[in-house]
Amino acid sequence: MWGRVRKSCARFLQAFRARPDAGREPDTGRKRRTHNLFEAAAVYVSACAEDDQEQIDEAAGWVSPEALSFGVNELACRAVIALARERDESPQTVARSLLGLPAS
Repeated sequence: MWGRVRKSCARFLQAFRARPDAGREPDTGRKRRTHNLFEAAAVYVSACAEDDQEQIDEAAGWVSPEALSFGVNELACRAVIALARERDESPQTVARSLLGLPAS
């Protein structure tokens, strides 16, 4: 019985270990450039603004959907705060204005 548990744990741990070729391009063997979630979010949002589906798909593949969602949310918050400071308005007023909503 312990042999089965040990085998199961070994397979589980093996799934999380890095493969020797992980992070390398399959055809050239060169190291792939890694992207962080904020870079992915910036590329994703700017591609959405430019309606560039190819770039959207590429950026979406750099990180998990959850990480991309977090990055996009963080970018939106920072953009609203920056615009609010620039306009000398509250973040809520700026956010509502950007979305075309009436002032509250």
